[in-house]
Amino acid sequence: MFGLTPKLPITEEKRQWVNEGFHRLQKLLSRSRMLEAKVVEPTAEDFPDPYDKTSEAVENLFSRVCDYMQVERSGIKLEIFPDETEELRTMLPSWSSRGGSHAAGLYLHALEQQDKDDIDARMVVAIRSTMLKDPMSLVATFAHELGHVILLGGRLISSETSDHEPLTDLLTVFLGLGIFTANSAARFKQFQDERKIGWSMNRLGYLPEPVFGYALAKFAMERGDKATWAKHLTPNVKSDFRNSRGWLEKNPQYVHTPKPIG
Repeated sequence: MFGLTPKLPITEEKRQWVNEGFHRLQKLLSRSRMLEAKVVEPTAEDFPDPYDKTSEAVENLFSRVCDYMQVERSGIKLEIFPDETEELRTMLPSWSSRGGSHAAGLYLHALEQQDKDDIDARMVVAIRSTMLKDPMSLVATFAHELGHVILLGGRLISSETSDHEPLTDLLTVFLGLGIFTANSAARFKQFQDERKIGWSMNRLGYLPEPVFGYALAKFAMERGDKATWAKHLTPNVKSDFRNSRGWLEKNPQYVHTPKPIG
């Protein structure tokens, strides 16, 4: 029936968590960081360098994500590690991962006792080698781990914070990288060999697609953004985004809207 309020794709509890998460990030980083953030799109304009999975191409991609998130590249050591992470676990004193033993990326704090001018004292972002095959997920992983650099490395929150991993995913939306993390939340891949053909799904990150959809809608509404960038979202996320935006338009009390941009 016409006139019905669009239904949110998430529970009230999750909606409140996202709203509170935006409020927390604004207190930590300032609201202007969100309002002025560039929405990064998977286009040649935003990523003009050719990507061929070489170390140079990976470095160029990482440096651009650092620039977009306003992270100093020189303060981070980028490492690529093989899929077997168990040996890495025993070698490194502390690390934050995405998905346990199947982590796509790792973040390590710089050792406090080392001299700050020592290059080995830099923070470390390590990426699983198989991620290099998927540029969309690679950018998403870079964005998440750089979120750790901002929040944990900047000592804005503690690794003991119960929801620090989901909050780090939310930070990628807050800083304009949400298209990549949302589209990578569930990645479908086709496989085929001599005997069978089919599809597999891998989940990346801590927030599911519907929560990303709502977070992106709130991000757009808070900025007064026309959100032409939503065309790049995967069908599931785009549907959740549209339903969430429609719901927020019907419930403007949950949005502080500035003058329109974009």
